[in-house]
Amino acid sequence: MNAMSFTTLDGAKATVDAAALEALSARIRGTVLRDGDDAYEDARGIWNSMIDRRPALIVCCVGASDVVAAVNFARENKLLVSVRGGGHNIAGSAVCDGGLMIDLSLMKSVRVDVAARRAWVGPGATLVDVDRETQAFGLTVPVGINSTTGIAGLTLGGGFGWTTRKFGLTIDNLVSADVVTADGKLLRASQSENPELFWALRGGGGNFGIVTAFEFQLHQLGPQVLSGLVVHPFADAQKVLREYREALETAPDELTCWVVMRQAPPLPFLPAEWHGKEVLVLAMCYCGDIEAGEKATRKLRAIGSPIADVVGVNPFTGWQQAFDPLLAPGARNYWKSHDFTELSDNAIEITTAAIARLPGPECEVFFAHIGGAAGRVAADATAFPQRSSHFVMNVHARWREPAMDKACIDWARGVYEATRPYAVGTAYVNFMPEDEIDRVEAAYGGNYRRLLEIKQRYDPQNLFRMNQNLRPKEGLRAA
Repeated sequence: MNAMSFTTLDGAKATVDAAALEALSARIRGTVLRDGDDAYEDARGIWNSMIDRRPALIVCCVGASDVVAAVNFARENKLLVSVRGGGHNIAGSAVCDGGLMIDLSLMKSVRVDVAARRAWVGPGATLVDVDRETQAFGLTVPVGINSTTGIAGLTLGGGFGWTTRKFGLTIDNLVSADVVTADGKLLRASQSENPELFWALRGGGGNFGIVTAFEFQLHQLGPQVLSGLVVHPFADAQKVLREYREALETAPDELTCWVVMRQAPPLPFLPAEWHGKEVLVLAMCYCGDIEAGEKATRKLRAIGSPIADVVGVNPFTGWQQAFDPLLAPGARNYWKSHDFTELSDNAIEITTAAIARLPGPECEVFFAHIGGAAGRVAADATAFPQRSSHFVMNVHARWREPAMDKACIDWARGVYEATRPYAVGTAYVNFMPEDEIDRVEAAYGGNYRRLLEIKQRYDPQNLFRMNQNLRPKEGLRAA
Protein backbone atom coordinates (compact mmCIF):
# COMPACT_ATOMS: atom_id res chain seq x y z
CA MET A 1 0.00 0.00 0.00
CA ASN A 2 1.43 3.37 -1.05
CA ALA A 3 1.48 6.56 1.01
CA MET A 4 -1.83 8.46 0.91
CA SER A 5 -3.07 12.02 1.30
CA PHE A 6 -5.86 12.63 3.82
CA THR A 7 -8.01 15.53 4.96
CA THR A 8 -7.17 16.39 8.56
CA LEU A 9 -9.34 17.64 11.40
CA ASP A 10 -8.51 21.25 10.58
CA GLY A 11 -9.32 20.81 6.89
CA ALA A 12 -5.70 20.73 5.72
CA LYS A 13 -4.01 17.89 3.84
CA ALA A 14 -1.52 15.45 5.33
CA THR A 15 0.32 12.45 3.96
CA VAL A 16 0.29 9.15 5.84
CA ASP A 17 3.21 6.93 4.91
CA ALA A 18 2.96 3.40 3.58
CA ALA A 19 4.27 1.80 6.78
CA ALA A 20 1.48 3.32 8.90
CA LEU A 21 -1.14 2.24 6.38
CA GLU A 22 0.23 -1.29 6.28
CA ALA A 23 0.25 -1.43 10.06
CA LEU A 24 -3.42 -0.38 10.15
CA SER A 25 -4.37 -3.00 7.57
CA ALA A 26 -2.57 -5.70 9.54
CA ARG A 27 -4.53 -4.85 12.71
CA ILE A 28 -7.95 -4.97 11.00
CA ARG A 29 -9.94 -8.23 10.88
CA GLY A 30 -12.32 -6.62 8.39
CA THR A 31 -11.26 -4.91 5.19
CA VAL A 32 -9.63 -1.61 4.29
CA LEU A 33 -10.85 0.05 1.09
CA ARG A 34 -9.49 2.89 -0.96
CA ASP A 35 -10.79 4.61 -4.07
CA GLY A 36 -10.60 2.16 -6.98
CA ASP A 37 -11.22 -0.98 -4.94
CA ASP A 38 -14.18 -3.07 -6.11
CA ALA A 39 -16.29 -2.53 -2.97
CA TYR A 40 -15.42 1.15 -2.47
CA GLU A 41 -18.37 2.68 -4.34
CA ASP A 42 -20.93 0.56 -2.53
CA ALA A 43 -19.32 1.26 0.83
CA ARG A 44 -19.47 5.03 0.42
CA GLY A 45 -23.05 5.05 -0.82
CA ILE A 46 -25.76 6.06 1.66
CA TRP A 47 -29.53 6.61 1.76
CA ASN A 48 -29.59 10.29 0.80
CA SER A 49 -28.30 10.53 -2.77
CA MET A 50 -27.60 14.26 -2.37
CA ILE A 51 -24.50 13.22 -0.45
CA ASP A 52 -21.59 12.43 -2.79
CA ARG A 53 -18.39 12.34 -0.76
CA ARG A 54 -15.24 10.29 -1.26
CA PRO A 55 -13.32 9.16 1.82
CA ALA A 56 -9.62 8.55 1.33
CA LEU A 57 -9.91 5.27 3.22
CA ILE A 58 -12.81 3.15 4.48
CA VAL A 59 -12.25 0.71 7.33
CA CYS A 60 -14.98 -1.95 7.26
CA CYS A 61 -15.05 -3.20 10.84
CA VAL A 62 -16.20 -6.61 12.02
CA GLY A 63 -15.60 -6.14 15.75
CA ALA A 64 -14.69 -3.72 18.52
CA SER A 65 -10.97 -4.32 18.06
CA ASP A 66 -11.25 -3.02 14.47
CA VAL A 67 -13.00 0.10 15.74
CA VAL A 68 -10.28 0.68 18.33
CA ALA A 69 -7.56 0.33 15.68
CA ALA A 70 -9.34 2.73 13.32
CA VAL A 71 -9.92 5.34 16.03
CA ASN A 72 -6.30 5.18 17.17
CA PHE A 73 -5.10 5.55 13.57
CA ALA A 74 -7.34 8.58 13.02
CA ARG A 75 -6.35 10.27 16.29
CA GLU A 76 -2.62 9.68 15.86
CA ASN A 77 -2.73 11.15 12.35
CA LYS A 78 -5.29 13.90 13.19
CA LEU A 79 -7.58 12.71 10.38
CA LEU A 80 -11.12 13.78 9.63
CA VAL A 81 -13.37 10.89 10.69
CA SER A 82 -16.89 9.81 9.82
CA VAL A 83 -18.79 6.83 11.22
CA ARG A 84 -21.31 4.79 9.28
CA GLY A 85 -23.93 2.61 10.93
CA GLY A 86 -26.96 2.29 8.68
CA GLY A 87 -26.05 5.32 6.55
CA HIS A 88 -29.60 6.68 6.83
CA ASN A 89 -28.94 10.06 8.47
CA ILE A 90 -30.44 12.92 6.46
CA ALA A 91 -27.29 15.04 6.90
CA GLY A 92 -25.09 12.37 5.33
CA SER A 93 -22.68 12.47 8.26
CA ALA A 94 -21.68 8.84 7.68
CA VAL A 95 -19.37 9.87 4.84
CA CYS A 96 -16.51 12.36 4.86
CA ASP A 97 -14.51 13.84 1.99
CA GLY A 98 -10.85 12.83 2.00
CA GLY A 99 -10.82 11.48 5.54
CA LEU A 100 -11.23 8.12 7.23
CA MET A 101 -14.66 6.49 7.17
CA ILE A 102 -15.25 3.90 9.88
CA ASP A 103 -17.90 1.54 8.52
CA LEU A 104 -19.85 -0.52 11.06
CA SER A 105 -22.40 -1.98 8.65
CA LEU A 106 -20.96 -5.52 8.91
CA MET A 107 -21.53 -5.54 12.69
CA LYS A 108 -25.17 -6.61 12.40
CA SER A 109 -25.60 -9.20 15.15
CA VAL A 110 -28.82 -9.28 17.22
CA ARG A 111 -28.99 -11.62 20.22
CA VAL A 112 -32.13 -12.00 22.32
CA ASP A 113 -32.35 -13.31 25.88
CA VAL A 114 -36.04 -14.19 26.16
CA ALA A 115 -36.03 -14.87 29.91
CA ALA A 116 -34.28 -11.60 30.77
CA ARG A 117 -36.08 -9.67 28.01
CA ARG A 118 -32.85 -8.20 26.76
CA ALA A 119 -31.38 -7.78 23.28
CA TRP A 120 -27.74 -7.14 22.41
CA VAL A 121 -27.46 -5.40 19.07
CA GLY A 122 -24.49 -4.53 16.87
CA PRO A 123 -24.16 -0.98 15.52
CA GLY A 124 -24.51 -2.05 11.90
CA ALA A 125 -27.93 -3.62 12.43
CA THR A 126 -30.91 -2.01 10.74
CA LEU A 127 -34.40 -1.93 12.18
CA VAL A 128 -35.48 -4.89 10.08
CA ASP A 129 -32.69 -6.95 11.67
CA VAL A 130 -33.82 -5.96 15.16
CA ASP A 131 -37.54 -6.44 14.49
CA ARG A 132 -37.20 -9.86 12.90
CA GLU A 133 -35.11 -11.26 15.72
CA THR A 134 -37.12 -9.78 18.60
CA GLN A 135 -40.52 -10.51 17.03
CA ALA A 136 -39.58 -14.16 16.63
CA PHE A 137 -40.12 -14.27 20.40
CA GLY A 138 -43.06 -11.85 20.59
CA LEU A 139 -40.82 -9.08 21.92
CA THR A 140 -39.92 -5.60 20.77
CA VAL A 141 -37.78 -2.56 21.50
CA PRO A 142 -39.23 0.81 20.43
CA VAL A 143 -37.62 1.89 17.16
CA GLY A 144 -38.46 3.98 14.09
CA ILE A 145 -40.84 3.36 11.18
CA ASN A 146 -38.49 2.68 8.25
CA SER A 147 -36.86 -0.74 8.37
CA THR A 148 -33.68 0.32 6.55
CA THR A 149 -32.80 2.83 9.28
CA GLY A 150 -29.70 1.95 11.32
CA ILE A 151 -30.20 1.18 15.00
CA ALA A 152 -27.08 3.12 16.01
CA GLY A 153 -27.97 6.54 14.63
CA LEU A 154 -31.62 6.15 15.58
CA THR A 155 -30.76 5.31 19.19
CA LEU A 156 -28.08 7.94 19.69
CA GLY A 157 -30.47 10.66 18.51
CA GLY A 158 -33.40 9.49 20.64
CA GLY A 159 -35.53 7.16 18.53
CA PHE A 160 -39.31 7.15 18.21
CA GLY A 161 -41.95 5.26 16.26
CA TRP A 162 -45.19 3.30 16.55
CA THR A 163 -44.51 1.89 20.03
CA THR A 164 -43.03 4.99 21.69
CA ARG A 165 -46.22 6.12 23.40
CA LYS A 166 -46.52 2.73 25.07
CA PHE A 167 -42.87 1.84 25.78
CA GLY A 168 -40.93 5.14 25.57
CA LEU A 169 -38.19 6.30 23.25
CA THR A 170 -35.50 3.94 22.05
CA ILE A 171 -33.08 5.56 24.51
CA ASP A 172 -35.52 4.99 27.38
CA ASN A 173 -35.01 1.28 26.74
CA LEU A 174 -31.22 1.39 26.45
CA VAL A 175 -29.68 -0.52 29.35
CA SER A 176 -26.01 -0.23 28.44
CA ALA A 177 -23.62 0.45 25.57
CA ASP A 178 -20.03 -0.52 24.76
CA VAL A 179 -18.26 2.61 23.50
CA VAL A 180 -14.89 3.25 21.90
CA THR A 181 -13.91 6.76 22.96
CA ALA A 182 -11.55 9.16 21.21
CA ASP A 183 -8.57 7.92 23.23
CA GLY A 184 -9.09 4.40 21.89
CA LYS A 185 -10.49 2.94 25.10
CA LEU A 186 -13.45 0.55 25.13
CA LEU A 187 -15.82 1.56 27.93
CA ARG A 188 -19.12 0.22 29.22
CA ALA A 189 -21.71 2.95 29.76
CA SER A 190 -24.76 2.33 31.94
CA GLN A 191 -26.50 3.76 34.99
CA SER A 192 -23.76 2.29 37.17
CA GLU A 193 -20.69 2.49 34.88
CA ASN A 194 -19.63 5.81 33.38
CA PRO A 195 -23.12 7.22 34.07
CA GLU A 196 -22.38 10.68 32.62
CA LEU A 197 -21.34 9.13 29.33
CA PHE A 198 -24.48 6.97 29.41
CA TRP A 199 -26.63 10.07 29.97
CA ALA A 200 -25.01 11.81 27.00
CA LEU A 201 -25.34 8.84 24.64
CA ARG A 202 -29.10 8.87 25.16
CA GLY A 203 -29.87 11.62 22.67
CA GLY A 204 -26.49 13.33 22.28
CA GLY A 205 -25.71 11.65 18.96
CA GLY A 206 -22.32 10.37 17.87
CA ASN A 207 -20.38 13.09 19.67
CA PHE A 208 -18.82 11.00 22.41
CA GLY A 209 -17.49 7.85 20.79
CA ILE A 210 -18.42 4.89 18.63
CA VAL A 211 -20.88 2.44 20.13
CA THR A 212 -19.92 -1.14 19.29
CA ALA A 213 -22.82 -2.85 21.11
CA PHE A 214 -26.22 -1.79 22.48
CA GLU A 215 -28.13 -3.58 25.23
CA PHE A 216 -31.88 -2.97 25.17
CA GLN A 217 -34.80 -3.78 27.43
CA LEU A 218 -37.53 -5.65 25.52
CA HIS A 219 -41.32 -5.61 25.84
CA GLN A 220 -43.99 -8.09 24.91
CA LEU A 221 -45.78 -7.21 21.67
CA GLY A 222 -47.22 -9.00 18.67
CA PRO A 223 -46.49 -10.81 16.53
CA GLN A 224 -49.85 -9.40 15.31
CA VAL A 225 -51.00 -5.81 15.86
CA LEU A 226 -53.94 -3.70 14.73
CA SER A 227 -52.51 -1.23 12.23
CA GLY A 228 -53.09 0.39 8.87
CA LEU A 229 -54.08 3.46 6.90
CA VAL A 230 -57.18 5.61 6.55
CA VAL A 231 -56.94 7.78 3.42
CA HIS A 232 -58.91 11.03 3.10
CA PRO A 233 -59.41 13.40 0.16
CA PHE A 234 -57.25 16.44 0.65
CA ALA A 235 -60.21 18.78 0.28
CA ASP A 236 -61.20 17.66 3.80
CA ALA A 237 -57.70 18.04 5.28
CA GLN A 238 -58.28 20.92 7.69
CA LYS A 239 -61.49 19.42 9.08
CA VAL A 240 -59.84 16.00 9.41
CA LEU A 241 -56.83 17.45 11.22
CA ARG A 242 -58.97 19.30 13.74
CA GLU A 243 -61.01 16.17 14.50
CA TYR A 244 -57.79 14.13 14.61
CA ARG A 245 -56.39 16.55 17.18
CA GLU A 246 -59.52 16.20 19.29
CA ALA A 247 -59.56 12.40 19.06
CA LEU A 248 -55.99 12.17 20.35
CA GLU A 249 -56.87 13.97 23.58
CA THR A 250 -58.33 10.73 24.96
CA ALA A 251 -56.10 8.26 23.11
CA PRO A 252 -54.52 5.58 25.31
CA ASP A 253 -50.77 5.07 25.31
CA GLU A 254 -51.22 1.93 23.21
CA LEU A 255 -52.56 3.99 20.28
CA THR A 256 -50.32 5.98 17.96
CA CYS A 257 -51.60 7.81 14.88
CA TRP A 258 -49.45 9.81 12.48
CA VAL A 259 -50.58 12.11 9.67
CA VAL A 260 -49.03 12.05 6.20
CA MET A 261 -49.98 14.65 3.57
CA ARG A 262 -48.74 14.08 0.02
CA GLN A 263 -49.73 12.94 -3.44
CA ALA A 264 -51.15 9.43 -3.33
CA PRO A 265 -48.80 6.72 -4.60
CA PRO A 266 -50.35 3.92 -6.68
CA LEU A 267 -51.46 1.88 -3.68
CA PRO A 268 -53.47 -1.20 -4.72
CA PHE A 269 -56.38 -0.42 -2.40
CA LEU A 270 -56.87 3.13 -3.76
CA PRO A 271 -59.07 3.73 -6.80
CA ALA A 272 -56.90 4.60 -9.80
CA GLU A 273 -58.44 8.06 -10.10
CA TRP A 274 -56.81 9.02 -6.79
CA HIS A 275 -53.29 8.05 -7.81
CA GLY A 276 -51.13 11.18 -7.99
CA LYS A 277 -53.72 13.37 -6.25
CA GLU A 278 -53.18 15.06 -2.90
CA VAL A 279 -54.46 13.06 0.06
CA LEU A 280 -54.27 13.05 3.84
CA VAL A 281 -53.44 9.72 5.44
CA LEU A 282 -54.01 8.70 9.05
CA ALA A 283 -51.51 5.92 9.81
CA MET A 284 -52.24 4.15 13.07
CA CYS A 285 -50.97 1.30 15.21
CA TYR A 286 -52.36 -0.13 18.44
CA CYS A 287 -49.81 -1.82 20.72
CA GLY A 288 -52.05 -4.12 22.68
CA ASP A 289 -55.10 -6.37 22.62
CA ILE A 290 -56.74 -6.42 19.17
CA GLU A 291 -60.29 -6.06 20.48
CA ALA A 292 -59.28 -3.13 22.67
CA GLY A 293 -57.56 -1.61 19.64
CA GLU A 294 -60.76 -1.80 17.59
CA LYS A 295 -62.49 0.28 20.26
CA ALA A 296 -59.60 2.71 20.70
CA THR A 297 -59.29 3.46 16.98
CA ARG A 298 -63.05 3.91 16.46
CA LYS A 299 -63.06 7.68 16.95
CA LEU A 300 -60.18 8.23 14.52
CA ARG A 301 -61.71 5.94 11.91
CA ALA A 302 -65.07 7.72 12.18
CA ILE A 303 -63.58 11.05 11.05
CA GLY A 304 -64.86 12.40 7.74
CA SER A 305 -65.59 10.39 4.60
CA PRO A 306 -62.42 8.45 3.81
CA ILE A 307 -61.51 7.12 0.39
CA ALA A 308 -60.17 3.93 1.97
CA ASP A 309 -59.82 2.34 5.41
CA VAL A 310 -57.38 -0.58 5.48
CA VAL A 311 -56.82 -0.80 9.24
CA GLY A 312 -56.67 -4.44 10.24
CA VAL A 313 -54.66 -7.15 11.93
CA ASN A 314 -51.13 -7.32 10.51
CA PRO A 315 -47.78 -8.82 11.47
CA PHE A 316 -45.88 -6.13 13.35
CA THR A 317 -42.78 -6.79 11.23
CA GLY A 318 -44.85 -6.14 8.11
CA TRP A 319 -46.28 -2.91 9.50
CA GLN A 320 -42.75 -1.77 10.36
CA GLN A 321 -41.93 -2.04 6.65
CA ALA A 322 -45.14 -0.50 5.31
CA PHE A 323 -43.53 2.84 4.45
CA ASP A 324 -40.30 1.40 3.04
CA PRO A 325 -41.35 1.80 -0.63
CA LEU A 326 -41.78 5.55 -0.08
CA LEU A 327 -38.40 5.85 1.66
CA ALA A 328 -36.15 3.64 -0.45
CA PRO A 329 -32.53 4.69 -1.10
CA GLY A 330 -31.65 6.50 -4.30
CA ALA A 331 -33.58 9.76 -4.05
CA ARG A 332 -32.40 13.24 -3.10
CA ASN A 333 -33.76 14.28 0.31
CA TYR A 334 -33.91 17.43 2.41
CA TRP A 335 -35.81 17.72 5.71
CA LYS A 336 -36.92 20.53 8.00
CA SER A 337 -38.51 19.77 11.35
CA HIS A 338 -40.24 21.34 14.35
CA ASP A 339 -41.52 20.13 17.71
CA PHE A 340 -45.02 21.18 18.78
CA THR A 341 -46.80 20.83 22.11
CA GLU A 342 -50.09 21.16 20.22
CA LEU A 343 -51.29 21.05 16.65
CA SER A 344 -52.54 24.64 16.39
CA ASP A 345 -55.01 25.97 13.86
CA ASN A 346 -52.25 28.13 12.42
CA ALA A 347 -49.92 25.15 11.94
CA ILE A 348 -52.75 23.23 10.28
CA GLU A 349 -53.51 26.09 7.89
CA ILE A 350 -49.86 26.61 6.94
CA THR A 351 -49.05 22.96 6.34
CA THR A 352 -52.19 22.21 4.36
CA ALA A 353 -51.51 25.25 2.19
CA ALA A 354 -48.00 23.88 1.60
CA ILE A 355 -49.42 20.64 0.17
CA ALA A 356 -51.16 22.70 -2.49
CA ARG A 357 -47.67 23.88 -3.53
CA LEU A 358 -45.84 20.55 -3.54
CA PRO A 359 -42.72 20.89 -5.73
CA GLY A 360 -42.67 17.18 -6.60
CA PRO A 361 -44.72 13.97 -6.29
CA GLU A 362 -42.59 12.47 -3.53
CA CYS A 363 -42.59 15.51 -1.23
CA GLU A 364 -44.70 15.37 1.92
CA VAL A 365 -45.40 16.79 5.36
CA PHE A 366 -46.01 14.45 8.26
CA PHE A 367 -46.88 14.86 11.90
CA ALA A 368 -45.59 12.18 14.28
CA HIS A 369 -47.79 11.64 17.31
CA ILE A 370 -45.69 11.02 20.43
CA GLY A 371 -46.10 11.81 24.13
CA GLY A 372 -47.44 8.99 26.28
CA ALA A 373 -44.70 7.11 28.12
CA ALA A 374 -41.99 9.16 26.40
CA GLY A 375 -43.55 12.35 27.75
CA ARG A 376 -43.47 11.18 31.34
CA VAL A 377 -39.66 11.19 31.54
CA ALA A 378 -37.99 14.29 32.98
CA ALA A 379 -36.38 16.59 30.41
CA ASP A 380 -32.98 16.28 32.13
CA ALA A 381 -33.11 12.50 32.66
CA THR A 382 -31.42 11.94 29.29
CA ALA A 383 -29.67 14.18 26.80
CA PHE A 384 -32.85 14.12 24.68
CA PRO A 385 -34.77 17.11 26.10
CA GLN A 386 -38.07 17.49 24.23
CA ARG A 387 -40.31 15.41 26.48
CA SER A 388 -43.29 17.78 26.39
CA SER A 389 -43.65 17.71 22.61
CA HIS A 390 -46.80 15.95 21.54
CA PHE A 391 -46.12 16.24 17.80
CA VAL A 392 -43.03 16.28 15.61
CA MET A 393 -43.46 17.81 12.16
CA ASN A 394 -41.14 16.75 9.36
CA VAL A 395 -41.24 18.60 6.06
CA HIS A 396 -39.81 15.94 3.80
CA ALA A 397 -38.66 17.16 0.41
CA ARG A 398 -37.78 14.20 -1.81
CA TRP A 399 -36.96 14.23 -5.52
CA ARG A 400 -34.79 12.64 -8.19
CA GLU A 401 -33.25 15.29 -10.47
CA PRO A 402 -30.54 17.78 -9.37
CA ALA A 403 -32.37 20.45 -11.37
CA MET A 404 -35.13 20.28 -8.75
CA ASP A 405 -32.80 20.98 -5.81
CA LYS A 406 -33.63 24.67 -5.36
CA ALA A 407 -37.39 24.33 -5.70
CA CYS A 408 -37.61 21.44 -3.24
CA ILE A 409 -35.23 22.88 -0.66
CA ASP A 410 -36.88 26.32 -0.84
CA TRP A 411 -40.30 24.72 -0.33
CA ALA A 412 -39.15 22.85 2.78
CA ARG A 413 -37.47 25.93 4.24
CA GLY A 414 -40.55 28.03 3.54
CA VAL A 415 -42.85 25.68 5.45
CA TYR A 416 -40.35 25.52 8.30
CA GLU A 417 -40.11 29.30 8.61
CA ALA A 418 -43.86 29.81 8.41
CA THR A 419 -44.54 27.32 11.20
CA ARG A 420 -41.68 28.46 13.44
CA PRO A 421 -43.86 30.82 15.60
CA TYR A 422 -46.03 27.88 16.67
CA ALA A 423 -43.19 25.47 17.55
CA VAL A 424 -41.37 25.06 20.88
CA GLY A 425 -37.84 25.65 19.55
CA THR A 426 -36.26 22.26 20.17
CA ALA A 427 -35.60 19.78 17.38
CA TYR A 428 -35.12 16.07 16.85
CA VAL A 429 -31.46 15.92 15.87
CA ASN A 430 -31.98 12.89 13.60
CA PHE A 431 -34.20 15.07 11.39
CA MET A 432 -31.69 17.93 11.08
CA PRO A 433 -29.99 18.40 7.67
CA GLU A 434 -26.32 19.28 7.37
CA ASP A 435 -26.98 23.05 7.10
CA GLU A 436 -28.49 23.23 10.62
CA ILE A 437 -25.34 23.00 12.72
CA ASP A 438 -26.16 26.36 14.33
CA ARG A 439 -29.42 24.90 15.60
CA VAL A 440 -27.75 22.32 17.84
CA GLU A 441 -27.81 24.45 21.00
CA ALA A 442 -31.54 25.11 20.64
CA ALA A 443 -32.16 21.44 19.91
CA TYR A 444 -30.75 20.43 23.28
CA GLY A 445 -32.19 23.32 25.28
CA GLY A 446 -31.34 23.12 28.97
CA ASN A 447 -29.18 20.03 28.46
CA TYR A 448 -26.72 21.75 26.13
CA ARG A 449 -24.18 22.96 28.69
CA ARG A 450 -23.95 19.55 30.38
CA LEU A 451 -23.45 17.90 27.00
CA LEU A 452 -20.61 20.28 26.19
CA GLU A 453 -18.87 19.44 29.47
CA ILE A 454 -19.13 15.69 28.77
CA LYS A 455 -17.90 16.25 25.22
CA GLN A 456 -14.89 18.13 26.60
CA ARG A 457 -14.11 15.20 28.89
CA TYR A 458 -14.43 12.39 26.33
CA ASP A 459 -13.53 14.09 23.04
CA PRO A 460 -11.69 17.37 23.70
CA GLN A 461 -10.18 17.50 20.19
CA ASN A 462 -13.60 16.93 18.60
CA LEU A 463 -12.45 13.84 16.69
CA PHE A 464 -16.11 12.84 16.34
CA ARG A 465 -17.37 15.94 14.56
CA MET A 466 -19.23 14.50 11.57
CA ASN A 467 -22.62 14.69 13.29
CA GLN A 468 -24.99 17.27 14.77
CA ASN A 469 -21.87 18.50 16.44
CA LEU A 470 -21.19 19.74 19.94
CA ARG A 471 -18.08 21.92 19.72
CA PRO A 472 -16.50 21.64 23.17
CA LYS A 473 -14.02 24.48 23.37
CA GLU A 474 -16.00 27.07 21.41
CA GLY A 475 -19.28 26.22 23.14
CA LEU A 476 -17.88 26.30 26.65
CA ARG A 477 -16.14 29.63 26.02
CA ALA A 478 -19.35 31.14 24.67
CA ALA A 479 -21.34 29.89 27.63
